[in-house]
Amino acid sequence: MTDNQHLYAVLLAGGGGTRLWPKSRDNYPKQFLKLTGEQSMMQIAAERINRLVDWSNIIVVTNHKYVKEVSKQLPKVIKENIIAEPLKKDTALAMLVGALYAKSKDKNAVIINAASDHIVTNLQEFDRVMNKAVDVAQKDKYLITVGITPTHPTSAFGYIKAGQEIRKLDRDLSLFKVDSFTEKPQLATAAAFISTGHYFWNANMYVWSAKAIQKSFSKYMPSLYHLTKHLEKLKTTAFHQAIKDVYQQAEAISIDYAISEKADNLVLIPGDFGWNDVGDWKVVYQLGKKDPSGNVILGEEQSVQTITQKAYANLIHGNHRLIALYGIRDLIIVDTDEILLICPKEHAQDVKKIVNQLKEEGRHQYL
Repeated sequence: MTDNQHLYAVLLAGGGGTRLWPKSRDNYPKQFLKLTGEQSMMQIAAERINRLVDWSNIIVVTNHKYVKEVSKQLPKVIKENIIAEPLKKDTALAMLVGALYAKSKDKNAVIINAASDHIVTNLQEFDRVMNKAVDVAQKDKYLITVGITPTHPTSAFGYIKAGQEIRKLDRDLSLFKVDSFTEKPQLATAAAFISTGHYFWNANMYVWSAKAIQKSFSKYMPSLYHLTKHLEKLKTTAFHQAIKDVYQQAEAISIDYAISEKADNLVLIPGDFGWNDVGDWKVVYQLGKKDPSGNVILGEEQSVQTITQKAYANLIHGNHRLIALYGIRDLIIVDTDEILLICPKEHAQDVKKIVNQLKEEGRHQYL
C-alpha cells in the first residue's frame, strides 16, 4: 500500500456489457457479476486498486440505478465517494467529474482511472507499472495512458502507437510519446500493428493529476471545462447536487475523442500484467476452470446442475434447473430465469447483435 496521501482512484462502474447478455442486463450489468470466482468483477477491481490507494480515496462513478448495488458490494468505499450519474454521458465526463471530486478534497490529487470490469493476473507487475505512472504524474504535467502489451491480434480493442522514447523509468520500463490512436482495426491490420512492436491495446487506463486533466479540458474541450469548473469548489453534498444540472447540459463523448487523441502531453507506459477486459463469453470460458472434457461450468447459485456426455470445450452458465449436454462441443450455454442463450464460442462477439435486435423491436423487458 502506498502512503501517498494525494493519491486517488476513480473506478468507472456505469457501463453495460452487452456481449455478456443475458446475464449482463441493464439493471444488473457485468461489473456486478461473479464470472471468474467468488467475487464480482467490481469487487476484484476495487481490491486490486486498494493495493495502491486507500479505501477512503477510492471514488466510484456509476449510474444512479446502481448506487445501492455498489454500496452493497463495496462496503469499504465511503458512501459519499459514490458519484451517481443521472444520465449516461460516456467516459470523458465521468473521468472529469471524478477528477474534480478528488480535487475538491485535495488540490494536489493524482488519480488512477480504472474500469470496474477488467481482470489482471499479475498483481505485482500491475503495482509496479501503476506506481511508475503515478511517479510521472506527480513530477510532470503529463497525462499517462497505460498501454497493454498485446498477446494476439484482435479487432476487439483500440490500438495506441508508441512514438519516441522519452526516458527510462526502470531497467525494462520506458516512457514513450504517443504517436497515434486507431479504433478497433480489421484483424489483418491488427496483426500488422503487433508485428512492429510499437502498438499497444487501449484499455482506457489513465493516470494524471487533477490539475493536468482539468487544464487539458480547458484547452481541448472548453465547453466541458466551463460547465464543470465550479465543481472543485463545492463541498460533498453540494457537489452531488450540482452534477445533476451538469449532466443535463453536457455532451456525451469518450475520453479518447475529447482529450487523448488531441493532447500533446499524452505519454504511454507499457503494461504487461495479464490484463483482460472479459468482453464476451468466450473470454469467460478462457479464464474459467476446465473439467477433464474442457467444459467450464459456472453459476451464481451453488445448486448448478449439469450432466455432460461426449460434450467438450463448452461454457455452461447455469441457473436453477438441470442442464444436460450430449455430443456437442464449443458452445456457449447461458441459462437465466427468462432467457436461454445458445451460441457457438466463435460467435461470442455477436451476442450484442441479439441485444440490438431486442432494442429495435422494443422488447426492453429482456434487456
